[in-house]
Amino acid sequence: MNKNTAKKSPPEGGLFRKENIPQAFLERMKESLGAESGDFLASYNVPAARGVRVNTLKISPEEFCKIAPFALEPVPWCDCGFYISEEKPGKFIEHAAGLYYVQEPSAMCAAPLLGDISGKTVLDMCSAPGGKGTQLAAQMRGEGVLFLNEINFSRAKILSQNTERIGIKNAVVTVAPPEKLASAYPACFDAILVDAPCSGEGMFKKEEAAISEWSAENVKMCAARQADILDNADKLLKAGGSLVYSTCTFSEEEDEGMIEQFLKLHTNYKLLHMQKLYPHKVRGEGHFAALLQKTDGEEGEMRPAPAAKLKEREKLYRDFERAFLNIRFENLFAAGDSLFSLPYGAPAPQLQTLRAGVKLGDFISGRFEPSHSLAMCLKQGEADFVEADEDTAKKYLSGLTFGVGGSGWKVVSYKGYPLGWCKAGAGIAKNHYPKGLRTSY
Repeated sequence: MNKNTAKKSPPEGGLFRKENIPQAFLERMKESLGAESGDFLASYNVPAARGVRVNTLKISPEEFCKIAPFALEPVPWCDCGFYISEEKPGKFIEHAAGLYYVQEPSAMCAAPLLGDISGKTVLDMCSAPGGKGTQLAAQMRGEGVLFLNEINFSRAKILSQNTERIGIKNAVVTVAPPEKLASAYPACFDAILVDAPCSGEGMFKKEEAAISEWSAENVKMCAARQADILDNADKLLKAGGSLVYSTCTFSEEEDEGMIEQFLKLHTNYKLLHMQKLYPHKVRGEGHFAALLQKTDGEEGEMRPAPAAKLKEREKLYRDFERAFLNIRFENLFAAGDSLFSLPYGAPAPQLQTLRAGVKLGDFISGRFEPSHSLAMCLKQGEADFVEADEDTAKKYLSGLTFGVGGSGWKVVSYKGYPLGWCKAGAGIAKNHYPKGLRTSY
């Protein structure tokens, strides 16, 4: 199992069956854990842990606890993470508003190892679907440049959608293999997170494919791929920079052994911290993470994108901005008929790029039309917000119209947080929520 494998449905009935776990895996874990192996095996009798992480770019954990639509219990290793018992946390309006990200609790342990990365140039090399990348964005607090990379295009699209929903302004979403990243941005990053594609042993209770695809040969294949990714991460990291390597597997070959091998081949690194969360020791499905520091080496520099000369198109956008926004976006960049506000310090796109900063909107038949991305990164006071009650919000997210006063572009909000655009006129709000995101309530 690896991060680029599409998820399969759970076994019939949605039940995890312990007897389906590969015997070779159980024998290896018995040898590895010794006296603890019984407790490890017993952990498979417990339902998979569920969790959400509060999006602190929009709301504090304290405020979210006051309005959360389900019960919360703190995750010890993440100050904005919570255990939940809700089976479908993605169905709530608060999720559509980007107030939280659904994430397995153990997986929340890796990104915090990078500490305060505000203002830094940061890379999440294997980012889809976006759990750790959006966590890094929160740690950056909107300052600096965050590259979120995914080699698989369809998964990168999901990553881009999650980046949009969370309201991240300073992210660049790229689709590139590690070697192309290293060629484009040598020694350019202050911090890198490698959440490596792995054999997925910590996913056995969540994904059928993790069990059906497991084999000792697949573990070796994953380890070889991980070593290659780490070699390219070294080429991308500045001297003095920090590197976090993580997996959701228990294989020593992919975890401690991978770090040991990397340090032997890269003597200009030192290990600062290493942890392994086992499901019989913590409430979670298990995770491995290690923090390394590069003690010396090269220090590259990204060349910021040159100022755009948009002329008439910039005028169209600035006219919209003056009429409907109370915030000014700079560092404009045009790609086809779309307009973006690049993060300060970000280069002009050199690789296949799905998102660069905030997509402000599109030029259509001589007019400017704002994007969903723009709405989702706005705060109260930065545009005309139309507050919706629960019923109206559900109608809006379903693609329906509703009554509203005034005219022009307005942001539909719920509990004060944006859901998307509508265009008011003649007492009706025309729905501009993206069709691909609409859902029935």
